[in-house]
Amino acid sequence: MSVLVYVENWDGKFKKLSFELVSFASETAKMMNSSVIVLSIGKVEDSELKKLGDYGAGRVLALENELLATLDSQAYSNAIAEIVLKTGSKVVILSNNNTGKALAPRLSVRLKAGVGSGVSKLPLSTDPFVVYKRTYSGNAFARVEIRSPVKILTLAQNTFHLTETPGNAVIEKIELPEEITGSTKVLDTKKQSGKILLTDADIVVSGGRGMKSPDNWGPLLELADALGGATACSRPVSDEGWRPHEEHTGQTGKIIAPNLYLAVGISGATQHLAGVSSSKYIVAINTDKDAPIFEAAQYGIVGDAMKVLPKLVDALKKR
Repeated sequence: MSVLVYVENWDGKFKKLSFELVSFASETAKMMNSSVIVLSIGKVEDSELKKLGDYGAGRVLALENELLATLDSQAYSNAIAEIVLKTGSKVVILSNNNTGKALAPRLSVRLKAGVGSGVSKLPLSTDPFVVYKRTYSGNAFARVEIRSPVKILTLAQNTFHLTETPGNAVIEKIELPEEITGSTKVLDTKKQSGKILLTDADIVVSGGRGMKSPDNWGPLLELADALGGATACSRPVSDEGWRPHEEHTGQTGKIIAPNLYLAVGISGATQHLAGVSSSKYIVAINTDKDAPIFEAAQYGIVGDAMKVLPKLVDALKKR
């Protein structure tokens, strides 16, 4: 009765997100008096796979196959489902990112499993199996009981602490349990370079209509550069063409969970907060002291962004 966690790799390397998932799986397994099995798909060196043992992995199943060279949710979910059945795992843990959101529903159908999506802490109990999650775009919380024999959980990013438990994970090279085929064929992949990806950034500086004009974006870009962070924007800004649509965060844009999110000139509508509410710390800069963003922020500055941003940049450069 093991806990199986699928971890992604980026060009053969694991990121904090992967270790966060294994830490969460390890603590969940302790509650069930069970063990942790980690599944890695793709080409990853043994030295990198060994790192997973430092966060509670007992076994690491390494699957490398040309049929799974690129993410195809149908092929991946078929492969993961077969491994879940083969290992007898009763809990499957994924990240609540685009990959996890694509795989969880398919796995649910294949395994006849209930899904707890976007959980933000350990299960409240394992018998019955009850999880805690955000709902209504982050405006409320729910306790959800999962009654199926196999449970699938997707963990919201940056909601669980890393727990290092130095261990020696056993690495097993495995083959596809059966011929796996998918319906999607990737012909070409173009990767963004020279810029921090918004979904990977630990620090994000975001601007809204309060910036008044695309010509005023210079200080915001300077602040992001000084912090080593990525830039983002609210939907009205991308709709107006002030910033590219790839920077749009919110319910209809990218869902992010950085350690630090700076909202500059953003009022804080529900749709926007739905995409950033999992941030560890939110800092708001707005001239309106009654703006909803201040209710979600841990820190706030009531003031004109055009006056505040240059002072923040100067202070950072001095440090």
